[in-house]
Amino acid sequence: MADIKTCTLDYFPENILIDILSYLNIKELVRAGRVCKRWRRLVKDQRLWRNVDLTTWKGITLHLLWVLLRQYLGCGLRCLRLRGLLLSARAGKLLSESWLQFLASKCPRLRRLSLFHADLRGLRSCSLLPRTLQVLELHGCELPPGFFSQSPPDSGEEGETAATGSLQSAVGGDSKSGKGHASAVSSITIETLVLDNVPSFTDQHLQSLSSWEKLTRLELRDVIRVTAAGVRNCAPKEFVLKNPTGGLSRLRRLEMGNFGRPGYRLQMASLGLGVGWPGLEEVSLGGREVGPGLLCLRRLRDLHWLQLRSCRLSEMQVLRSCRILRGLRRLEFCEVDFQVHQRQPDGEGGEWAGEGVEEEEEIREPEQRDPAVEGRAGEGGEEGEGQEPEEVPEGRCDETDPVPTIRRALAKLLPHCTLVFTGCKVTIRYD
Repeated sequence: MADIKTCTLDYFPENILIDILSYLNIKELVRAGRVCKRWRRLVKDQRLWRNVDLTTWKGITLHLLWVLLRQYLGCGLRCLRLRGLLLSARAGKLLSESWLQFLASKCPRLRRLSLFHADLRGLRSCSLLPRTLQVLELHGCELPPGFFSQSPPDSGEEGETAATGSLQSAVGGDSKSGKGHASAVSSITIETLVLDNVPSFTDQHLQSLSSWEKLTRLELRDVIRVTAAGVRNCAPKEFVLKNPTGGLSRLRRLEMGNFGRPGYRLQMASLGLGVGWPGLEEVSLGGREVGPGLLCLRRLRDLHWLQLRSCRLSEMQVLRSCRILRGLRRLEFCEVDFQVHQRQPDGEGGEWAGEGVEEEEEIREPEQRDPAVEGRAGEGGEEGEGQEPEEVPEGRCDETDPVPTIRRALAKLLPHCTLVFTGCKVTIRYD
């Protein structure tokens, strides 16, 4: 027993200790740095500060953000998630321009910034954000009118008349100010913009995004003040050497969803796709935007990927929309309620008797599908033929297909398209 030595954390190498500390959240990590000098040095290792999530830290203030930025955050930061004070009893502004400027200089490798319920009306423009950002997510935030403009509003004529001497000494004339403005225009390198439940986002903000040269992906979820006219004005209109110019000409993926929050008016912004959108390859429609959007898909000639989610669709509605989409390569149905209409059977199957009965089938249990649907889908009367059709090659469709009739019809219309069903169900309505 005398030969047995106690083993403490001091015997572990630093790499193992850093791996153990990586399982702690930010608040616990800061507390661990107060144990001793060695732990404090380990806690400041930048491998622990690559993905920082501060949304779970209750009671965070601007003072704590300054402490984290000065003592812990550094060149290793890649992703940052913050929660504002809009839903807190201590309503106020969490971010300041000076803190964002120091963040840009202290963390030159920051690529992703996610803000939740943050009040951004105190910021002049998004150009104050770090220039290395590639992904910007805004969830439930409040925005000023000119937030997405390339240059701050104070850099106009009023700002020049208010500080003429300082501008001339710092900038050095009109020519240099023009060069500075050109550099500000090309400073925004954001490629993906996500807007989720941002009530202050309007058509004016959407039009301001046309100056973002590197924006390729735009996601609009429950953005209730964007209209079809605003979407139509942002579509590319001119062609130079068969390349779309003007508007959001570099946009390759667009996601639009309106899930019908109470008190919100439906704008049907997806109708703006009817003007045509050259270069748009991927479209995702959700909620109440699915119906209007399906009417405009025929104008999207470059469409290769389509996703429909959280909506109700009928077989005829899907087939009519996809009949002319010959270039479609992938079609995804996510949490879609397929409406199947059938006549009431007369004598056979007592379990189907009754009027006004609706039955739902989850795709997780394909063996409990409606025999009437299987008989309609299969060519023969056996159940095995309805579940495993021979004319569709393997790997081209999902095994958990809730509606075989839709899959078979789409396989004939779009032979080179891959079908995916995720979390879908079938609602059978009897006439």
